[in-house]
Amino acid sequence: MTTLAPAPDVDAPRLPTPPTQMGRVLTLALVVAAAVGVLVLAFSWPAVTAAPRDVPIAAIGPAPAIDALRATADEAQPGALELIPASDREAAVAAIEAREVYGAVILGEQPEVLTSSAASAATHQLLTGIAAQIQDQLTGAAFAALHEAAASGAPVADAAPPSVTVTDVVPLSADDPRGTGLTAAMFPLVLGGLAGGIAISLGVVGPLRRVVAVVAYAGAGGLLLTGILQSWFGSLQGDWWLNAGVIALALAAIAAPITGFVAILGRGGVALGAVLMMLVANPISGVAVPPEFLPWHWGAIGQWFPPGASGTLLRDVSYFPAADTGAAWLALGLWAGVGALLSFAGHVRTAAVPANGASAVGH
Repeated sequence: MTTLAPAPDVDAPRLPTPPTQMGRVLTLALVVAAAVGVLVLAFSWPAVTAAPRDVPIAAIGPAPAIDALRATADEAQPGALELIPASDREAAVAAIEAREVYGAVILGEQPEVLTSSAASAATHQLLTGIAAQIQDQLTGAAFAALHEAAASGAPVADAAPPSVTVTDVVPLSADDPRGTGLTAAMFPLVLGGLAGGIAISLGVVGPLRRVVAVVAYAGAGGLLLTGILQSWFGSLQGDWWLNAGVIALALAAIAAPITGFVAILGRGGVALGAVLMMLVANPISGVAVPPEFLPWHWGAIGQWFPPGASGTLLRDVSYFPAADTGAAWLALGLWAGVGALLSFAGHVRTAAVPANGASAVGH
């Protein structure tokens, strides 16, 4: 005969929850404070440490004039510029349009500085500053010649210095002349990729369904964001569908690894993906400042992570159709592909482990 357990007394008083132990309180407080410190460091580090380092600039003119410009630049800020000799103005313009250099300095009777505000606001400002320095030097030399002629009693010729012309070879869109829309859109793009990957990981069961969800989400996001950034704000230029493809691949390259990490590690994969994309890849992406402005080789390394590759690729296809974009396409494709493979690998691993006599399908 089976004896039934007495029903619980619903009216019985509940015991109060004991207070948290003081050691755990202090540990939690320190962990949260450390997390805030890491966030502040990650998002402020690029701005604090940003400085021009070996920024490639084309130089046209006599060798002594280029050497003098290099010496002046190194005296003002050592190692800031990498002057690359160019044969003529046309070659310099082609190098700018291919994003091989950020600008050019033409030294001669008609001095000119070529820049590309679409490449970077920081390098555009750097080049306009160089133009101002050259103008000051020419003005100083002209006044010195005038003073010397007056002191010697020689006839005073016209000593008006030539004006330095600044030409923006690849300007930003007239609807976004400072490039704020394009730069500001990159951080929400990273957040969107993370949000999509986390939502799909937690809300969709089955590796194939997760991959399909990532593809559908990335495609819809690419169309929507391109509609906002190009059709509405005018921050993007060039082929509309190509820009949509870049944004879609960027979203997939961030979301797919999240689903893959979750398939391998469980919900801990969400934390790994967020830390990797937000706290590691985003600060070294070279979106807010050019990669050459970041210390050591972090700028170059950041181009192989989704935030950096997507920012560079979107700027290239929008404003620099002659640029070589192979590395950026490859980086984004690898992240998206590896993320999909990890989703299937995690499913195979868990499906092979019996759980209560059945395979763990749909992980």
